Amino acid sequence: MAVETIAPDWEFDRFDDGSQKIHTEVQLKNYSKFLEEYTSQLKGIEEALDDSIGDVWDFTLDPIALKLLPYEQSSLLELIKTDNKVLNKVITVYAALCSEVKKLKYEAETKFYNGLLYYGEGVSDTSVVEGESQIQMGRFISFLQELSCFVSRCYEVVVNIVHQLAALYSSSKGATKIIESSGVHFQIVYEHLGELLVVLLTLDEIMENHGTLKDHWKMYKRLLKSVHHNPGKFSIPEDKLKPFEKLLLKLEGQLLDGMILQSCVEQRFDDPGEGVAVAKNGAFAEEFAFNIRTIFTSVESKIGEPSEIDQRDKYCRLFVLLSFLSCDASILILVPAVTLTANIIWFPDTFLIAKVPAAAKLMDKKSLQAIRAQRDTYLQQRAQTLTKDVQSYYVFVTSWMMKMESILSKDHKSDKLADDLNSRCNVFVQGILYRPMTKTSVKALCRLVELLKAVEHTFHRRSMVVADSVSHITQQLQSQALNAIGTAKKRVISDKKYSEQRLDVLSSLVLAENALSGPSTKERRLVVSLALCVGTQLKTFKDEELLPLQLVLKKLDLISELRERVKLQCDCSFLYWHRAVFPIYLDDVYDNAVDAARIHYMFSALRDSVLSMLYAKHMELCDQLLESYDKEIMDVFKEHLLDKLCKEIEKDLRLSVHTHLKLDDRNPFKVGMKDLAHFFSLKPIRFFNRFIHIKAYVTHYLDKTFYNLTTVALHDWATYSEMRNLATQRYGLTMTEAHLPSQTLEQGLDVLEIMRNIHVFVSRYLYNLNNQIFIEKASNNKHLNTINIRHIANSIRTHGTGIMNTTVNFTYQFLRKKFYIFSQFMYDEHIKSRLIKDIRFFRETKDQSDQKYPFERAEKFNRGIRKLGITPDGQSYLDQFRQLISQIGNAMGYVRMIRSGGLHCCSSAIRFVPDLEDIVNFEELVKEEGLSEETQRAASVLDSVLGDLTSNSAEGTEYFKMLVAVFAPEFRSAKNMHLRNFYMIVPPLTVNFVEHSISCKEKLNKKNKSGAAFTDDGFAMGVAYILKLLDQYLEFDSLHWFQAVRDKYKKEMNAVVKEQNVQSASQDEKLLQTMNLTQKRLDIYLQEFELLHFSLSSARIFFRADKTAAEETQEKKDKEEAAKAGGASDGSTPTDPASK
Repeated sequence: MAVETIAPDWEFDRFDDGSQKIHTEVQLKNYSKFLEEYTSQLKGIEEALDDSIGDVWDFTLDPIALKLLPYEQSSLLELIKTDNKVLNKVITVYAALCSEVKKLKYEAETKFYNGLLYYGEGVSDTSVVEGESQIQMGRFISFLQELSCFVSRCYEVVVNIVHQLAALYSSSKGATKIIESSGVHFQIVYEHLGELLVVLLTLDEIMENHGTLKDHWKMYKRLLKSVHHNPGKFSIPEDKLKPFEKLLLKLEGQLLDGMILQSCVEQRFDDPGEGVAVAKNGAFAEEFAFNIRTIFTSVESKIGEPSEIDQRDKYCRLFVLLSFLSCDASILILVPAVTLTANIIWFPDTFLIAKVPAAAKLMDKKSLQAIRAQRDTYLQQRAQTLTKDVQSYYVFVTSWMMKMESILSKDHKSDKLADDLNSRCNVFVQGILYRPMTKTSVKALCRLVELLKAVEHTFHRRSMVVADSVSHITQQLQSQALNAIGTAKKRVISDKKYSEQRLDVLSSLVLAENALSGPSTKERRLVVSLALCVGTQLKTFKDEELLPLQLVLKKLDLISELRERVKLQCDCSFLYWHRAVFPIYLDDVYDNAVDAARIHYMFSALRDSVLSMLYAKHMELCDQLLESYDKEIMDVFKEHLLDKLCKEIEKDLRLSVHTHLKLDDRNPFKVGMKDLAHFFSLKPIRFFNRFIHIKAYVTHYLDKTFYNLTTVALHDWATYSEMRNLATQRYGLTMTEAHLPSQTLEQGLDVLEIMRNIHVFVSRYLYNLNNQIFIEKASNNKHLNTINIRHIANSIRTHGTGIMNTTVNFTYQFLRKKFYIFSQFMYDEHIKSRLIKDIRFFRETKDQSDQKYPFERAEKFNRGIRKLGITPDGQSYLDQFRQLISQIGNAMGYVRMIRSGGLHCCSSAIRFVPDLEDIVNFEELVKEEGLSEETQRAASVLDSVLGDLTSNSAEGTEYFKMLVAVFAPEFRSAKNMHLRNFYMIVPPLTVNFVEHSISCKEKLNKKNKSGAAFTDDGFAMGVAYILKLLDQYLEFDSLHWFQAVRDKYKKEMNAVVKEQNVQSASQDEKLLQTMNLTQKRLDIYLQEFELLHFSLSSARIFFRADKTAAEETQEKKDKEEAAKAGGASDGSTPTDPASK
């Protein structure tokens, strides 16, 4: 059918009725609805899978964090712009110096303190190799060189600050006035100067307290001496040694002698070239003293108050500034000690005496002792009130955290509160950590560390709210400050008396306003502080205005650097130096498992020192230090918590499962109860680059233990399964199933093993004819080994079918030895004479005894043999003969099992061949296809393998026939005539066997089961085999022995029944009981004889008991003739299979 093509220029008239638009809108609506639903579903799934609740941040897992610190893009010159050029310069100079101080302080705190503190760490004392210390110091020299440059830079900055201040406050008449400075006090500059001096003091103190560093330095110098004597040996040019030694001397003098601060204070500040007088500048000295007093009053009022923040640091600065002035410094010592950094503690009294000569003169011995006594009492008070304080802090922090969690309203009070609290905790913890403590104090301090981290984590978790609030709070505070400054500015403008000083004030207020009208960066806040130092003179602010303004600016400082301050105050890197408390802490956590979750905070605190460790310079890589720290903490954690927990849980499970043994008193009201399950509800703890999952650790430990112990003792599998289930129910542990076989191991004893020790095997194992299984007689274990066809088949599969013939060969060797003993026994005069006598007796009396061999004769024979003597373990000669026959029977049973195992193995190997009757010839097929030689060879190998398998699986080898054929001629020969009496010894042997069998079965019900057994078909097998070898089946049948036994027991039982009927009339209870027991005993004996009869009949089938030797020979001849006549051979002769 042709399709019409429409011309492109012709289309349907387009008529837009708006339906398409409506349709599109509907689709879009549906789509957006679907997207909304899908999004909410995804959110639901995410929340369901996530551990945390709602939109909170996780401190340990979050890959990102919000940083709120604003950065200044403009330079200081751009920020400080007013029409007053002189003021601009003054403010710029001081601002630049203060910024420089901050940078130097930051560098010291991160790089130099840590580099020095961690020197020598991470190397255990035991593993220090000779020369390692010198190598460490060698790596460290470059760092000391950097430190030397840093210290020199600090000296320069200090000199510059002092010069700049001295230039402003000059008492010499001729000096030009820069600005009117009578009411101007740049307190902030003095504070910064103090900060820088504290850095130098800290370096001094670190050096002073660093024994390792000093020791290594001495060793290194000694090493240099030896290098100096023999430079050629160390391949170092001598001209380089001298400068290096000079450098070392310089470093030692500058850094290691504890003179860093003193050298700074004692350096020459008067420089005639600069034209700045410092030493003889009275105005400057006065201003200096005035500022120290001002700082002191502000610090004094705040120290020890709840809202104290960084007063202790200021206090430290104050003292260092004092070292500049030779004024009276015997001021009240407020704080006994201040922690400078990590584990470095500074004592003001010792500092004053050492570094401020004027103070040293004023201090007499008494006042010094008083100070020391005061320090001790302070410490004691602190230690006593510690637990109480911690309790109140704990309540305070938890309630604050609750508020913090719930503030979605922008409540900035809480931020400040937390910050005050952090600093208090921090100061408090650090102030106490330098004296031997009781365990209670340690626990209380650890609780404080946890509170610090809890505060930090809370801030992190509410990052979004905090970030949102901070910007609003800073804006609000800025606007408050701007209002206050605006009011003052109006006041200055309204006053018409213009003077230079007033202009300075006005310019500085404008400058402060400009600086506040931007982001609250540290540079802008510094400019504001400096500007207000000028702007607050001439009473521009009323007293009631000035204090709120200062408070607002203080708050602005806090809020702008909130995250940084929280981080600094909550930094617990000092814990590295007090690692000794960690084991005590873990023991405490373990004992009070209820609030185990706090361990997260402690690990977070331990992680804090990682960043500072990265600055360690004495090792090739700082990773080595981190690794040793990681290992140390993990070892302690395993020893004091994980391993204790594992052992305790295992013990609890064991005792719970073995409650029936009443091992110890587990009454919770007496011994108390500890719920360790709390540890398993903990989230994984993050430490370094791993997560420690307590639940997984304990589960793994229990899995491993239970598995290993089950392997050692398989019979305990049920107990361990029970313990696994209990662990799941009680502790919620997800245990792994051991998948160990609970009863048998498929492989069993190996055929090779049995073959090599067949004499041991047949004496230690009992044969069961019907199940074709061997069972161990006795064992030291709680279980008995068994061997069945499957085990044999597995062994044959392992070793190949060739092993079957070897096994039969070994059995043949074994049988030869046993038959030699058998022949000797039969040849013995006592036995031979008795047997001949019995044969004669039977021939003479068989007509009277109904052709049956009398039971009494057999019993008499048994007794007679016993009289000949017994072995030490109570066995007669007949018992031993019975055992010999059982062993021969066991060997035959084993041969039978080998054959069955072989067939089993072949049939499982050949089960993939579709039709055994019609197997294609692979070699021919490959040749037809014309494939390569290798393929043809492979095909022919496959054909031969298949051929072997089919012939083996079809017929198997008649091993019994072979073993009969090989021994029979010898047994039946004339020289072994004494063996012909064997059939007559069978009846007494059966009596002996039945008695033995019954005693073995009775032992099964007794507690001591040694010698217990329920089967021993080896005897029946042995008797059947020997009768066949002697061709005496007919002779034995002529005794009608089992018929005689049956008659005898039936007769006795009838007599007992008659007696019972007679006695039941007289109702003699005891006699009736005796009768019942007799009847039961007769029943058991009869049953045993019947069982033996059946076993013997079954065993005879294996040896074709229906035919005598003469008949078999005749049958063989007939077959051969038929074969000759047919001209073809269908079956294989009995000797053939031996070659297979």
